[in-house]
Amino acid sequence: MAALPVPEHPPVRSGRLDARDVEEAFTQVSAATPEGWHVELIEGEIHVTPPANGEHEEYVSEVNRQVTLRQPGEELRNYTGIGLNVPGASQTGHVIPDLVVAPKGTFDNKEEWHDASAVLMAVEVTSDSTAGNDRVKKIRGYARAGIPVYLLIDREAGQATVCSEPEGDDYAKKASYKLGLAVFLPEPLGFDLETAEF
Repeated sequence: MAALPVPEHPPVRSGRLDARDVEEAFTQVSAATPEGWHVELIEGEIHVTPPANGEHEEYVSEVNRQVTLRQPGEELRNYTGIGLNVPGASQTGHVIPDLVVAPKGTFDNKEEWHDASAVLMAVEVTSDSTAGNDRVKKIRGYARAGIPVYLLIDREAGQATVCSEPEGDDYAKKASYKLGLAVFLPEPLGFDLETAEF
């Protein structure tokens, strides 16, 4: 694993870092991170995640395949590795979901971090290093951003959780399914995701 240079410590004001200092530190860490690693700003904390393992990518690929097969027409697209801005404890959170479903052209610009308002579904597949954020903090961020559906595939727990109807810091509806069963994805998707391959 490559060692990351430690960024200069931003000045502390009244015992806390302000939003500009956090963004500055995030920018420095992002610039020093090896290719293939993800750097996210989640509720005011910087998280650096190594590249995913093969099983993780198989799960993401299978969800991607099934969503693609069931999308009507050509108006929706699946995106991997796209950066989203989501509200959080810091003024802006920067997250990189494993998969995003959004209308074609939503991210047709040169920005690194995008507004999440057009996203229809965010998907996260847990890893040992990300499970805590995926299960708690990202639920809050995606709900605050108004993303209609959040699909959490929890490999460690052996289940998929579908969160829908965002309300404030949470989702009004959550349904959990044992992996291997059909998982219903509500509107705007409206189909069963088969998880037998998981």
